[in-house]
Amino acid sequence: MKENGGAHKIQELLARGVVLRCPASVQVDDDVQAERIAPGVVVHGGCRLRGAATSLGPGCVLGAEAPVTVDNCQLGRQVELRGGFAAGATFLDGVSLGSGAHIRAGTLLEEAANGAHTVGLKQTILMPFVTLGSLINFCDVLMTGGTDSRNHGEVGSSYVHFNYTPHHDKATASLLGDVPRGVMLDQPPIFLGGQGGLVGPCRIGFGCVIPAGLVWRGDAPEDGQLLPAEPGAGGRTLRARPFQAGAYKSVARIVSNNLNYLGNLRALEQWYRHVRRPFMHCDPWELACHTGALQRLREAVAERQQRLGELAAHMPRALELAQREGAADASWLAEQEKLRHTWPALEAALRTAPPDDTGARERDVLLSALAGRHRDAYLDVVRALPAAARHAGTAWLQQVVKAVSAGA
Repeated sequence: MKENGGAHKIQELLARGVVLRCPASVQVDDDVQAERIAPGVVVHGGCRLRGAATSLGPGCVLGAEAPVTVDNCQLGRQVELRGGFAAGATFLDGVSLGSGAHIRAGTLLEEAANGAHTVGLKQTILMPFVTLGSLINFCDVLMTGGTDSRNHGEVGSSYVHFNYTPHHDKATASLLGDVPRGVMLDQPPIFLGGQGGLVGPCRIGFGCVIPAGLVWRGDAPEDGQLLPAEPGAGGRTLRARPFQAGAYKSVARIVSNNLNYLGNLRALEQWYRHVRRPFMHCDPWELACHTGALQRLREAVAERQQRLGELAAHMPRALELAQREGAADASWLAEQEKLRHTWPALEAALRTAPPDDTGARERDVLLSALAGRHRDAYLDVVRALPAAARHAGTAWLQQVVKAVSAGA
């Protein structure tokens, strides 16, 4: 891509009614399509626009706090990126991020998700209203929960999702909440206290609270728990022990959580295809965001498959080390052998999405309740769904999640 801030591109944007606060300092690539930038968008000085896939919807503001680079991203309405860098990401209506944001590929932020300054995201999916504090690294996470901007999921400042292991793999995606219930916008939010972290891959239930200052290990999939300051039944107690890189123990939980995460990604993809689509085809910016969201989900699926494959590739070395030490638990060895030998078939199964008719009866109950409502505000329509439709929609998506694990 050629980055030139050329006068012809600047003039095209100005002619469309785009507000450039300091036109001479704004850089616009030749491949940026002016018609994908809505009139009235505000671009402050020092910003850069790159990529033919970039789309900025009405009311967006770029660079209010510091220059921002937007590279092949799609922004819905009233999105504010106050400073930083974003590439290969999609931001739906009302998203806001403070200066210093570093947003990389595979990121999808849904309505009113937001973060303060210096937030790093990659392969991250935040569903509506999830709020991030400052100084956060939150890659390889899907988080949902919460009902509105007051009752929202919260990640405290200085929080880290640990997504890379000493074994050099990233089969570590953590699922906070779940897609089948989370999309209904009726679940209690998850609270992660500041100055803490999660060691992926974790599963955390809706309504769970992790106190500040705690690095949580293990799963807590049951809803509504206050997790203790020292992980006990829900996690593993910290203790010093010898460590050998590549010497895995049990891998069953890792594989199970990754399959569950993939199932939730496939469920969210189905939600976008069948439920979101009619709400997002009213104007070119919404359509661009719908296309971008599906692309982000495809990227997320590919990323998780790749990372799980890398884990499987480590199993021969793990088995070799276990046999050398002669002290491995037999059940661990069986799990590692199983992953090693079944990965080719497992990989092939994971590359195929569940059949489109999975849960079709329950899906159609939900779609019937949505009929004729697509010109209304999406969030309002979902919140107003009758209980029967909500239950049917959740049952449909749960079947999609289960179909991934069953197929694998």
